[in-house]
This record gives sequence, structure tokens and C-alpha cells, in this order.
Amino acid sequence: MTDSLEYDATGLLCPLPVLRANRKLRELPIGGLLTVRATDPAAEQDFPAYCKQTGHELVETRRDGEILVFVIRKR
Repeated sequence: MTDSLEYDATGLLCPLPVLRANRKLRELPIGGLLTVRATDPAAEQDFPAYCKQTGHELVETRRDGEILVFVIRKR
């Protein structure tokens, strides 16, 4: 079973969604999944860049209406 957490960053503006997601990832073991929900349009570019820079895996990106959803696997 994989550990997982969810973080609701809706309403927050750049750079807060990524900074707070980074804190949440610290709570997970390697291989754990973090699902982040955000409304900041910049998050569409910020999360892929963050994952590339840190080595975490961006497993999924999707849009649920106005909400962007990112699933990140901790490396």
C-alpha cells in the first residue's frame, strides 16, 4: 500500500502552492503520493518545473473544471 496525502492549495497564488506542496512531500516516505489541487494558473507550469528540478515524478496532471490537479510521487 502506498502512503498518500492530499493538499488543497485552491485560492493560493504563486509561489505558495509549490512551497506548501514541498512541505507536505516531506511528510511522505519515498514512493508516497501527494495530490495537490490548485486554482493558480501559474501552477500549470510551476509543478512540472518543480518536479523536474527536485527529481520527484509528476504522475498525473488534470483539470477538474477550474481546479488543476497534480499527483506527485516522492523520489
